[in-house]
Amino acid sequence: MANENTQLQLVTFQLGEELYGVDIMDVKEIVKVQTVRPIPNAPYYVEGIIKLRSEIIPIINLHKRFHIQQISRVEEDEDMEDEGGFVILDIEGNKIGIIIDRVARVIGVNKGDIKPPPQMLSGIGTEYIEGVVRQEVSYLIILDTRKIFNAGELQKIINPMAR
Repeated sequence: MANENTQLQLVTFQLGEELYGVDIMDVKEIVKVQTVRPIPNAPYYVEGIIKLRSEIIPIINLHKRFHIQQISRVEEDEDMEDEGGFVILDIEGNKIGIIIDRVARVIGVNKGDIKPPPQMLSGIGTEYIEGVVRQEVSYLIILDTRKIFNAGELQKIINPMAR
């Protein structure tokens, strides 16, 4: 991280019991849950596609990809503003949706507060984590969307849609 005093704006959301964040510059929008149509021959973590304002967007299930258990919708947390849905990301010009359990909020984090990730964190390999920020009672895990959806992964996701 170049300048430790600069702020990184993150869209935060819950997956399972953990709080995650992605760079706000990668986020196109957040949408409510919609019907997802399956794609034949897609990787196991691709739930399917949705149509959003005449665009076809693949939907990725990070719970499956990272072996995270989904949280129950029974308990409510007043810190969370909304129920689950999809965060629509723009990765290298490709729109991809990820399923989230709950939307939290947009927060600013000082780059100097971001620490390297431990070797394993909630089943997610460190190669997908940009860093970790200590919160009041837990950690905020910052995902590196460029590594989660590298060129090879994008081809696996986009190619089944082209058939």
